[in-house]
Amino acid sequence: MKRLSRLRRHRAAGPILLIFALFTIGTTFQVASAVNNEAPTTADRSAVIEEGKQIFLKGCSSCHGLNAEGSQIAPSLIGVGAASVDFQVATGRMPMADMSSQAMRKPPVYDAEEVNALATYVASLAPGPQIPGEELLNYERDGSVAEGGELFRTNCAMCHNFAAQGGALTQGKYAPTLMGVTPRHIYEAMITGPQSMPVFSDKTLTPEEKLSIIKWVKAAEAEPQLGGAALGRVGPVTEGLLAWTLGIGLLIGVAVWLAMKAR
Repeated sequence: MKRLSRLRRHRAAGPILLIFALFTIGTTFQVASAVNNEAPTTADRSAVIEEGKQIFLKGCSSCHGLNAEGSQIAPSLIGVGAASVDFQVATGRMPMADMSSQAMRKPPVYDAEEVNALATYVASLAPGPQIPGEELLNYERDGSVAEGGELFRTNCAMCHNFAAQGGALTQGKYAPTLMGVTPRHIYEAMITGPQSMPVFSDKTLTPEEKLSIIKWVKAAEAEPQLGGAALGRVGPVTEGLLAWTLGIGLLIGVAVWLAMKAR
C-alpha cells in the first residue's frame, strides 16, 4: 500500500493517468462509431434488396418465376450472381419479349441504380460471381496486348472472329461483336458464360489473363478500318468481290459479243 501511495504522489502519475483516460475514451468512441456505422449499411443493403425484388417482380418474374426459380421458358437465377444480372440487364439483353430468340445488345430498360438493385437482390438469393470493381479492371496496368492476342485466338476467335468482330454459330445463333463493349461487361461475360458462351473460371483464365484479353480487344477496337467495308476485317472482300464480278462479267460479255460477231 505504501508503494502504491508513493506512485500516486509521483509527479508523472497525473499525466500518465490523463493519457490512459484519453486513450480509453478514444477507443470506446471508435468502437461505438463502427457499430453505429454498420447498422445503416445493413439497413441500406436491405432497402436496395427490397427495391431490386420489386423490380424483379414487375419485370422478370413472369418468365423467371416469382422466386427466381425459373420456368419452362427461362432459367433459374438462383446462384447466377450479381455479375450475370449486370451483364444481361445493363447491356439491354434483358428483359426481352421473346425468350426463344437470342438476346441482342440494345439500350438498357433500367438505369444504373435499378440494375444495381436488381443485381443485389439476385445475389442475395445464393452465392455467385460478383460484379468486378474498378480496381479489378485496370487492364492498362495489368494486361498485356501480346498475351491477350494469343489467348483470344486460342479461346475466343473460333466464335467471335479472329478480329473480335463476331461470327455466326449453329442453329441460327451468333457470337456478337466485342467492339464497343465495356471492359466490365467483357469480364462479366467471361466469368458467367452468357447464352452459348462457356464460363472461363479463374483456373481456366486467371484474372490477369482476362485483363490481357480485354486490353487486346480494346487495342483492336482502336485500330483504323482500312480498305473500306472489310466484312469482319478479313480483308477488302467487298471491293475484291465487286472487281471480280464486274471483271468476269465484262470478260463474259466480250466473249459473247465476239462469238456472235464471228457468225
